[in-house]
Amino acid sequence: MVTTSIPATRVPPTLGVLLAGGLARRMGGGDKPMRTIGGRTILERVIARLSSQCDALILNANGDPARFSPFGLQVVADDVPGFPGPLAGVLAALDWTATNRPDIDWVLSAAGDCPFVPRDLVTRLHDARARENAELAVAASGGQSHPVIGLWRVALRNELRHALVVEDLRKIDRWTARYPLATVTWAAEPLDPFFNANTVEDIAEAERLAALDDAA
Repeated sequence: MVTTSIPATRVPPTLGVLLAGGLARRMGGGDKPMRTIGGRTILERVIARLSSQCDALILNANGDPARFSPFGLQVVADDVPGFPGPLAGVLAALDWTATNRPDIDWVLSAAGDCPFVPRDLVTRLHDARARENAELAVAASGGQSHPVIGLWRVALRNELRHALVVEDLRKIDRWTARYPLATVTWAAEPLDPFFNANTVEDIAEAERLAALDDAA
């Protein structure tokens, strides 16, 4: 099942993919988005942030999809073997969109372990892409680019597959460097909207930030 929302009026139809295909080695394995902060799972928080910004949401994850059934999202696995990283998840989302939602030309990718993604993420990325006549758009904060948080044109999916499968390309920024790219910067204070929970220690920091966010 795909969770849908009221289509945005200021931006083209956009499908959101939550990337949860990582191995979470720094947390001892398991699904990082299923960790709880402030009484809610990280994934719940990401869904709440993005569901109103996208025309539909899907989840990119490998392994048994049943573990995500409570969230009501279509789960799409990588079809490039060997856990090649988030680009494989982006490709899976582009392919799924081309097959199942041919009315949608854009996919927004977001890390499934970023519980505070901005509520204006899709609008600002699209505005920058259109203004700069760019093929892709990515987010940034605190002087750092976050290429996993980005806007992708579905029409580039065959070029991305070639890069992944034939060229063995893995780094997102190497891929985005091939195209006109818009970068949109968000303030990192008092809360970095792209904070992600990579380690057990990060969960403690996420609890503190969640209290700030929930009080806002």
